[in-house]
Amino acid sequence: MRSILMVADNTGAKKVSLIGLPKKGNRRFAYLGDVVNVVIKEAIPFGQVKKGEIHPAVIVRAKKETRRSDGSYIRFDDNACVILLAKDTKDPKGTRIFGPIAKEIKDNGFNKIASLAEEIY
Repeated sequence: MRSILMVADNTGAKKVSLIGLPKKGNRRFAYLGDVVNVVIKEAIPFGQVKKGEIHPAVIVRAKKETRRSDGSYIRFDDNACVILLAKDTKDPKGTRIFGPIAKEIKDNGFNKIASLAEEIY
């Protein structure tokens, strides 16, 4: 909670703050592929989103390592998310995804985000 995340899409947001995990009870941590609620902290002047707005987002990169079923681990240099259109959809609001994303994103059904990504690890 209250973590600052980088935004990995072209919606105009630069930094967001994690404010909640919907439908997860009182869980305090978000992992790769989790849908979270975020508030925009920094945004460019003429983007799709404005500072102070609340949006759903999916975590695409995390500093904390994640164990995979084959026994390997994946971790990234930053914490990043992609802003979604609405809570119940899995489509991104932006049209481009910057930087690498984790394979777990595609496994969780975010196929549009995976197809727009530069690299999938």
